[in-house]
Amino acid sequence: MKPVAILIFLALFFINVPAQNPESDKIVVLPIISNGIDLASVKTAESILRMELSKQSTLTVITQKRTLEAVGNESCSDEECAKDIGQKLDAKQALLCKLNPLGEKIIVQYILVETSTGKNLLSEQTTALNVEDLEPVMKRVAISVAKVLPFNANPEVGTIVGQESIESLRRASRYNFGVGFGYLYPDQGYDSDKKSFTINGYFDYEIQDYAVGLMLGARKGFAINLYGNYLFSRTDVCPYLGGSLGFHWVSSHQSSSYYYTTYYPNPVNKAEDGIELGLKTGVRIFHTYNFQLFIQGEYIMTFNDYNDKAFVFTIGIL
Repeated sequence: MKPVAILIFLALFFINVPAQNPESDKIVVLPIISNGIDLASVKTAESILRMELSKQSTLTVITQKRTLEAVGNESCSDEECAKDIGQKLDAKQALLCKLNPLGEKIIVQYILVETSTGKNLLSEQTTALNVEDLEPVMKRVAISVAKVLPFNANPEVGTIVGQESIESLRRASRYNFGVGFGYLYPDQGYDSDKKSFTINGYFDYEIQDYAVGLMLGARKGFAINLYGNYLFSRTDVCPYLGGSLGFHWVSSHQSSSYYYTTYYPNPVNKAEDGIELGLKTGVRIFHTYNFQLFIQGEYIMTFNDYNDKAFVFTIGIL
């Protein structure tokens, strides 16, 4: 009797559990409304918006074909229409977007509607300086809609729009150059010297979540290396972890100094230079601006006859 009772209990439980409707976890992107902008640019902007929204949102984007079938020959340009289309497609949210030219600029307006209530979840406006600027604008719109946050609340590297770079020093470029100052603390080798001042120059380029570049440094001699950092964030506070590989000419050893070779008849001939390997970590601050501050710690190993190893701590600006 016990197995039968258990089966009856499970049956009653599942009967009373409300069925999950997968359609309710969808969002419909209505065809972009435009006036005075060429059709090819509008279609491209809409395609970028759909693709980025699919990446950013937890909701499934209803296909363009189904959307066009629901809209038909009518032009959907207001919240009431967006609500009706969303309900027709059984979507949770509906996104309405308009592009209006103003001289060379393009005014981008978008509204996010909750289809079950008709509530306006988001109503934002921004400016694209030209048609080419629509790409980062559409990416930012997608992030804004996915997080249901204002447009200006979600700047990330790669999505900075032209208007922001002019008005608020946000950077549209991924190129960086700068300088860092700090100290080198010997761990092994370096004739047991104490800390010494170091200055480094940096030239790098950001590729998605990575920064790769060249470092020129004056630290107990001269160093040059190539480095790569993994960036854990595209926002203003960006921790990173990376490594470097290059060459280091160490000039602090007594065996090659004038004093040592003059007063010691049989100096030890050892190579001071060698391949250098570095492991680093740090944080970039104001990562989305034209200038960045950074704090970095690095452990460097020079494969020379002295087996020099050291910690290098620097702060700087890019």
